[in-house]
Amino acid sequence: MSVPTIVAGETGLLLVDPYNDFLGENGKLQSRAKAVMDEVGTIAHMREAVAACRAAGITVFYVPHNRAKPSDFSLWAHPTPYQLGGHRIQLFAEGTWGAEWHPDFQPRPEDVMIKEHRGSSGFANTDLDIQLRQHGVRRVVLIGMLANTCLETTGKFAVELGYHVTLVRDATAAFTTEAMKVAHEINGPTYAHAIVTTSELVAMLSTSGSTP
Repeated sequence: MSVPTIVAGETGLLLVDPYNDFLGENGKLQSRAKAVMDEVGTIAHMREAVAACRAAGITVFYVPHNRAKPSDFSLWAHPTPYQLGGHRIQLFAEGTWGAEWHPDFQPRPEDVMIKEHRGSSGFANTDLDIQLRQHGVRRVVLIGMLANTCLETTGKFAVELGYHVTLVRDATAAFTTEAMKVAHEINGPTYAHAIVTTSELVAMLSTSGSTP
């Protein structure tokens, strides 16, 4: 797997689902991901990646999942079991603390807020592709939640659209160590151009003349 080339004007950081329900203490799914998050230092690495990208002049794109409402899927023909499971617990319920951004990941005026996705891809039925293209982005770096669902599907979709994809393996988490392994050691190499640690990303960003 090649070392990614990082050019600030051509790279965007995709920050996927940094909601309290994933990252906050007592979030609806935080307990399921907590063991892996603690093991890899997910939140600290996400903070570090965001700060390094902003310092390097890389635009941060917020890629949020749909905020749940009781009426969701009421007339859908084919909601998936995964969607229905989130619906039952009203994951990221609209107007609640769980659907707010984790305090460490508050948007800034210069960040780009993408329309909410309802499945696992940040691209499908959203404006992510056009926003990236209008900002001159050809390379994307993915961090956030979860490694084996929204990050993986968004990364695969990005490749299909012609983007260079870098995964940051310790700035994400999953519900099990097995799921993390599948995301980065089995599935990741089949589509991602590079899989790096946060420290490797920061080192590349700090290298004169380059940015992932």
